[in-house]
Amino acid sequence: MRKPESREPDALSRGAYSASEGLRLLNFSRGTAPVRHVSRNTVARWLRGYDFGTEDAGGHSEPLWRPDYSNDDDMIEFSFRDLIELRFVKAFRDIGLALPTIRECYQRAAEEVHDERPFSTQKFRTDGKTIFLEITEGIQEAKLVDLRRRQNVFRTIVEPSLKDLEFDASAVARWFPLGAAHRSVIIDPTRSFGRPIAASGVPTEVLHRAVTVEGSVAKVARLYEVPPAEVRSAVTFERKLAA
Repeated sequence: MRKPESREPDALSRGAYSASEGLRLLNFSRGTAPVRHVSRNTVARWLRGYDFGTEDAGGHSEPLWRPDYSNDDDMIEFSFRDLIELRFVKAFRDIGLALPTIRECYQRAAEEVHDERPFSTQKFRTDGKTIFLEITEGIQEAKLVDLRRRQNVFRTIVEPSLKDLEFDASAVARWFPLGAAHRSVIIDPTRSFGRPIAASGVPTEVLHRAVTVEGSVAKVARLYEVPPAEVRSAVTFERKLAA
């Protein structure tokens, strides 16, 4: 059972994703290159921490940050901001960084930005390159040893993940998974509990299912009174999401 923390005033505006829903979005890629999928167990380690070693000689590794929702059973559920943070953690993992290195970078970023979820902040959106180079300074991972390599990682891995986000005030507000130039699909925690929707507000899953049943984009566009281009974008998104 989900227990919203009291850190923010309105839990409904945060979005809420189960493990299966969140993993589909976390593993989504609008490109054609193969994607390294992250597993439920891996996400659980990031959000809950994990025990290691033996009962007599072991310990506990804390979560990377305190997520919006805590659970009193085996469920995993997280908010929109948590989802965005997970995207950046996954990006670091995808280039081969080990979890201890990611943890160190994450802690440095939280201190630099003064927010325990630093990568979903407006400050990181504005000063991302500078912050990234600072938090990776001295990290002895092969992928990040020299400045040129660190700049390349930011340009090819981190920066693209920022460009499809929109911010309000200090934190991320919306994600356009098909790209900021194609705003026909939106993920907004204040709308439809953060489920992907077309620009008109109809869930992409609904439009995709309707096209499957009706066999016609034009017919579905008339049925739901939305532009055909939105229907096509919804279908494209759902097919990539299922890939």
